[in-house]
Amino acid sequence: MAKKPQKPQRGGMPGRMPGGMGGGIPGGMGGNLMAQVRKMQEDMEKAQAALAEEEVIGTAGGGMVEVVMDGHQGVRAVRLKPEVVDPEDVEMLQDLLLAAINDASEKAKALAEERMGGVTGGLDLPPGLF
Repeated sequence: MAKKPQKPQRGGMPGRMPGGMGGGIPGGMGGNLMAQVRKMQEDMEKAQAALAEEEVIGTAGGGMVEVVMDGHQGVRAVRLKPEVVDPEDVEMLQDLLLAAINDASEKAKALAEERMGGVTGGLDLPPGLF
């Protein structure tokens, strides 16, 4: 009587879990890696929440214009010294506001990179990920 050909095991390779998942990591390191990923994700969420509470202040015109932003680059306040408001020179005020917003934005980006860099351990993650 002829022998029936045997079906290959699921996963295709010895030592692999059924379905081809989780195999290739020796010594059960897969669970440890997943725990590290979960911890990093939790830490990132905490850092994101903390960034929402932090503030940076961008200034222009020697402090005549201030823009307050949170760590997510949301504008919280704009402060103007009365002497900077000149109805005859609205363009100057517009330029000062733009400069203060850009200053605050750069500070907020640097704060986010600093805080999130500590969480990711220096991983080179794509911009805008956090």
